[in-house]
Amino acid sequence: MTTSIPATSFAAPASAQRLERAADALRAHGFTVEILDDAAAARTRVKELIPEGAGVLTGASETLRLSGIDDDINAGGRYQAVKPRVLAMDRATQSDEIRRTVAIPDFVVGSVHAVTETGSLVAASGSGSQLPSYSGGAARAIWVVGAQKVVPDLDTALRRVEEHCLPLETARTLALYGRPSAVNRVLILNAEYSPGRGTVLLLRQAIGF
Repeated sequence: MTTSIPATSFAAPASAQRLERAADALRAHGFTVEILDDAAAARTRVKELIPEGAGVLTGASETLRLSGIDDDINAGGRYQAVKPRVLAMDRATQSDEIRRTVAIPDFVVGSVHAVTETGSLVAASGSGSQLPSYSGGAARAIWVVGAQKVVPDLDTALRRVEEHCLPLETARTLALYGRPSAVNRVLILNAEYSPGRGTVLLLRQAIGF
């Protein structure tokens, strides 16, 4: 049975009970899950989870930007940050190297657009560049997820992507690049095949889209 939720509620943090329900379902599907108070706690935990010197890719994420995790990884000097290296490459002559580099990092750190209480993660993308590492290319994946992203089921998760996330992301891309965003690719992670590979840091705080 699909539970209908008004779009306006997609920005509201889920209750403690719903967070626990989602966490339990994710754990049953092979994900490692930690429920943390806020973005500051997630920022500390990410540093603890990733060893110094590891190769780390960050997915495009307002959650990472607002929390400071993006700067910690890409500008902090602690890791072999993939994004700055890729941005310095020539897309005309090094496209194959760029594609391989972002697909198989040691770690990928990002977020998702929805977490279901039935134990799935949903990530949408315009380019799809982060999705290979999310789905299995990265040796380890860490997703930092605000409490407002918890929804009952996959149908509601896809509604959240289209009705809530896409308009916000389009406003961002129009301001930065002069073009709208699009939901060109959607990745649904229903389970983690390799135990210990995927970690979800589920926050009690609402943050990001």
